[in-house]
Amino acid sequence: MELKLSISPCPNDTFMFDAMLHGRIDTEGLTFVTEYRDIEELNRGVAEGLPDASKISCAVLPAIAEAYRLSDSGAALGRGNGPLLVRRAGDDTPIRRIAVPGLRTTANALVGRLFPEIGERVPMLFSEIAAAVERGEFDAGVLIHEGRFVYARRGLELVADLGIEWERRTGLPLPLGGIVVRRSLPEEVFRRFERVLRRSIEYAFAHPSESRAYVKAHAQELDDEVIDKHIALFVNEYSLSLGADGRAAVEALTSPQPLRRE
Repeated sequence: MELKLSISPCPNDTFMFDAMLHGRIDTEGLTFVTEYRDIEELNRGVAEGLPDASKISCAVLPAIAEAYRLSDSGAALGRGNGPLLVRRAGDDTPIRRIAVPGLRTTANALVGRLFPEIGERVPMLFSEIAAAVERGEFDAGVLIHEGRFVYARRGLELVADLGIEWERRTGLPLPLGGIVVRRSLPEEVFRRFERVLRRSIEYAFAHPSESRAYVKAHAQELDDEVIDKHIALFVNEYSLSLGADGRAAVEALTSPQPLRRE
């Protein structure tokens, strides 16, 4: 059975999906037509019902819950892995206008819940945010993916680690992204997809070097050290299975209840 799959080009996704997309494991008869999209484009695609399975920001789950269901495997969820709010080093002017990697993203939702006083949040491609802040086009910006490892090279400094702020207020790991599957697919296909994805992640952990060429073919940063840090931060035990803590974290993020104030 052929499924339309949409994922990001970032190392955590390509690392996890490499084995199932390149014949390294048994896919139980599933084949995939794969598209690579920026996270905001992924969120938009699911909102329009385009893919059979897709990476999404956990923040959009309530809006797509009727059409898609969350896979137990494939999450980008953990501790110490949050988006970073950064600004130009030494700049102490009030932060009123920031760049975010899409209005549907978990990063944007976190800013809204943690820093409601920041009124203007402008969406732009995640890989362009650091340069835009460096040029002074915004008071600050929210960095995700590889950008969180290299911002100091652009003369930027950390304002807040949104993951740490989340953990302080909830005690839970931060659910950044997940993999969803179309509800209209048979239950047996959904379960098969979950098994195959978990098997692919297990293979990636056991044979980390085999995916490197594929990962580098799509990565924004090609430095091996940056790629290794990226994968280590976003692919972990929660990627294999959300578990009770992971599901509680997703529920907390998508709840309309305000976060506890410090």
